[in-house]
Order: sequence, then structure tokens, then C-alpha cells
Amino acid sequence: MRRSQFRGFTVSLNRTSVKRIAVLCIVGIIAIFILTGMLTSFGQGTSLASSSVHGWTSHLAEDALVYVLGMQNPYFTQALPSDSERPKLMSVAFEMATSINPDDPRSLLGRELPGFALFDGHIVVAGEGTDYTTMPIESSPPMEVLMAEREAAEREDDDVDKQNIESQTDPEMTTDGREVVHIIHSHSRESFFPELNNADAAHHPDVNITLVGERLGQALEKRGIGVDVDKTDVEAMLHNRGWQYSQSYDASREIVQDAMNQNDDLEFFFDIHRDSQPRDITTVNINGEDYGRTFFVIGQNHNSYEQNLELAKELHDRLEKDYPGLSRGVVVKGGAGSNGRYNQDLSENSLLIEFGGVDNTLQELYRSAEAMAEVISEYYWE
Repeated sequence: MRRSQFRGFTVSLNRTSVKRIAVLCIVGIIAIFILTGMLTSFGQGTSLASSSVHGWTSHLAEDALVYVLGMQNPYFTQALPSDSERPKLMSVAFEMATSINPDDPRSLLGRELPGFALFDGHIVVAGEGTDYTTMPIESSPPMEVLMAEREAAEREDDDVDKQNIESQTDPEMTTDGREVVHIIHSHSRESFFPELNNADAAHHPDVNITLVGERLGQALEKRGIGVDVDKTDVEAMLHNRGWQYSQSYDASREIVQDAMNQNDDLEFFFDIHRDSQPRDITTVNINGEDYGRTFFVIGQNHNSYEQNLELAKELHDRLEKDYPGLSRGVVVKGGAGSNGRYNQDLSENSLLIEFGGVDNTLQELYRSAEAMAEVISEYYWE
């Protein structure tokens, strides 16, 4: 009978190795305590937290995160577009450490130049002449300017236009009395210098962007689409509540939610605005007539923004086909320093549309409203 043998192994440690391991462990523990103390000794708002990590990474491109996940599971990379490129490790590390995107100088200039952040955003579709210097700008005058009474110029041709609308023949298709489109104006007193007398700010309690929204509603009704045009003076709401101008979308959100609760037929929601860019940027001549150019603005700080974005791109393409140059394009805004929602999280068919600028006339914007109604109705009935 063979005797079973036990085969083991031996570890040889000399006194120098043991001392080195012990010293490294002690130094490592001390370093951890020192680092922890440093991270927790800063003032409020500066300590390391999940919000800090989110701030470091929120400005990184979505593709970079997908590629990181793809390192463990290649399945994730199938969702990336065919022209997507793997991010460079050094560029990602530099951007996380400095919050500066080497490919976008606005990430540096936006913090150094006052007002430069107004041009923040991502241009998804660039219309003719559209770049980062011609992005739409929201104007926010002091409340005393908003609430001041201003004299408006005479508008003799307004009644003629209304008669032209009322004289149109009945549409072939209708929504049978159902109101399926809701129009609101979060910056309801945005106005136009040509319509005001001796004004130093393009804002007026009566002659303002709500007239354009009203005309858009009339043009849609003419094409058989029922519309609920809300002309609430949002700026007056802010004044009565003591709210800031930046809370305009909070006020208009209440209006939209009330409309949705009262009418289940509503399908599309348009927030109509006026840009602050000058006339040479916001005007186009089509077939011998001047139009106020449009711009679609999409907020991306919510989960369903891609559906809103697809609707904006579709309407832009239709405008470009029928009225070349009328649309300035589609821009997506989000992140710090931006509302990033514009109440578009309430519906997958919600858009913010800029009509013209401070130097356009109402007649030019009425033409744009007719054109917009034409493409919206075509899209709706199809």
C-alpha cells in the first residue's frame, strides 16, 4: 500500500519585505485619511458629492458614455450612428478636468465673455445663414419696462387681413369642432419696434407676439384644424405674483396643464416667441414679399425631447421645400444656464417657435404664420 503524501508550498519572506509591506499599508491608510479629510473640509457646496460628479460628466457627449459601456458589452455600441467615432481618451480626460471642450471654444469663452452664454445650444438643423453667432436670443427687460404703458403705431391694414381670412372657403376636412392645437405665449409682451412709437424696448401689453399666435390659429382654423389660442398676459401674472422674468415658463406651464386637463383632444402645443436678433438675420424675401423667419427651439432636459425634435425637423423640412429660407433651422438647448424644458416635457408634440425679430413688422409675421399653418396642416392631415 502506497503512503499518501502531502505536497505543499512554502512562502519565503525576509525581514526587509515584511517591513516594506507594513510601511506601505500604514502610508496608504494615512493617505486615505488625509484625502478624506481634504474632501470633507471644504465649505458647503464645494465638497465632493454625486452632484459634483454629475456636473463633471453632464457636458460630455452621449457617445462617450456609450463607448465606455461598450467596452464591457459591445451590444451597446450598436445604438450609435454609423458615422460615430470613438472619443479620444486624452480629450475626454481634459474635458472632465477643465470643463473645456477642445472642439468647442464656446466652452471657454462662455465663462469669460459676458453674455456669450446666450449663444449656447446645439444646432441640429442649420437653415440658410444660421451658425452659432445667429442663434435665437431671449430678451429679458426689467419688470418696470414690461409693465410700462407704451404707445403703439396705427395698423390700418390689420382689418383688411382679417377680412381676407374670413372670406376663405370652407375646408374639405375638419376636426369637427374639436380643438386639437394649443397655442400659448410664455413671453406674451414681446413686441416689434416698427409697431411701436419711440420705444426703447420692444415690449407692449397689447401689440405683441400674441397677435402672431392669434393669426396662426386663424390660419389653422381656415384649414379645418380646431385651435385653442391662449392670450394670457403672462408678464402680468409674474408682476402680480412677484415672480422673476425667468419664471415665465413656470407660469405658462400652469396654463398648459389646465388646458390639457380641460380638453383631452389637444394633440399639439406651440409656444410662440419673438427673437431679439436684428432684421438682417430674421427676414427673408420670398417671391417679392418679406417674411419674418422662424426658428424651432427644443429643450432637451427631459426624456421625450427626441420626439419633439423629430417634429421640429419635419416642419423645418416642409418649410424649406415650400418657402426656401423661411426657417432658420432647429436648435436644441439644455444644461446649466438654460430652461432646457420649455414645458415640452408635457407632450411629445410640443414646440417653441420663434417668429421674426424685434425689427420685423406684423405683416411680415402674418405671412410667416400663414406659411407655418400651411405646413402644419399638411403634416396633420397626412
